[in-house]
Amino acid sequence: MSEIPALAVAEVGAIDGVGFDATIARGYCPVVMRGLAANWPAVRAARTSDRAIADHILQFDGGQPASVMVAPSAVGGRFFYDDALTGFNFERTKAPMHALIAQILATQGVTGAPAIYVGAAAASDHLPGWAEANVLPLPTPDAVPRVWIGNQSRVSTHYDVSSNVAVVVAGRRRFCLFPPEQGPNLYVGPLDMTIAGQPVSLVDLEAPDFDRYPRFAEARAQMQVAVLEPGDAIFIPSMWWHDVKALGAFNVLVNYWWGQVGAASPFPALIHAILTIRDLPPGERAAVRGWFDQYVFGEEAQTATAHLPEAMHGVLGRPSRQRTDAIRGYLARTLERL
Repeated sequence: MSEIPALAVAEVGAIDGVGFDATIARGYCPVVMRGLAANWPAVRAARTSDRAIADHILQFDGGQPASVMVAPSAVGGRFFYDDALTGFNFERTKAPMHALIAQILATQGVTGAPAIYVGAAAASDHLPGWAEANVLPLPTPDAVPRVWIGNQSRVSTHYDVSSNVAVVVAGRRRFCLFPPEQGPNLYVGPLDMTIAGQPVSLVDLEAPDFDRYPRFAEARAQMQVAVLEPGDAIFIPSMWWHDVKALGAFNVLVNYWWGQVGAASPFPALIHAILTIRDLPPGERAAVRGWFDQYVFGEEAQTATAHLPEAMHGVLGRPSRQRTDAIRGYLARTLERL
């Protein structure tokens, strides 16, 4: 990876909530915020030793088992599909935090040790009190702090629907990011059989097969890379593709997803469109594209009801709980008839 030309992610120093909201969150580019969480007790512990950050975490352990992915050492920490793309190269299990952390520490430096990865564990469920002790100084409305713990690992290139702030607590993490429009050049895997919820790129960033995935060269030319140290944070806008590699022997990250509260993910709409639109005859498909331009993507989509009395706007009205319920009810009735 070090030999691959890459663009650097934009960086700022520690920033307050007002500055973040005005200059970063309202933009649509990733930004590294160096030292944002440098004063967290967890970060100070991590800079002391792996044992110190482990003890800091365990003081909040509520005992609830966390979901864990475990892979053999042969995969090099890359949690991915099996060779046939019919399954995965890891196993899923559950275990309490204290047992997971004990295993990670005990197997450091041990040849053949498995890769262990705890992802998106809600702090309120698994580490009650963590968020109050380690406060994110940024506005991320209604975000649930989620903890990621493991040894060396690689999370394949994927996107999140929500905006994201990720804070490195222990270890180091390398982020490789691609703009949303690079999706066709990333050779996305199955949409309905995913590693952790979102579709992922099939390209191995550290050993890309350009014969099999030639268009990846275009994506790589747009790739942005940053390596974060303990206390550093990164803002990843919604829909930006990102590959994340944990570089330390003991790694902890906390992330905050926000921006989708009360809204439905657009991903099911894509799946429904594949079912109902993609295989139509060309003329009909073009007609449906016109619908989408008129009511969703076109410049005048927000004013498509200007000729109607407000009481007749229905599902085209302004966002509200009533409109959401009406749309969900309509979709539920429609899907029942399929």
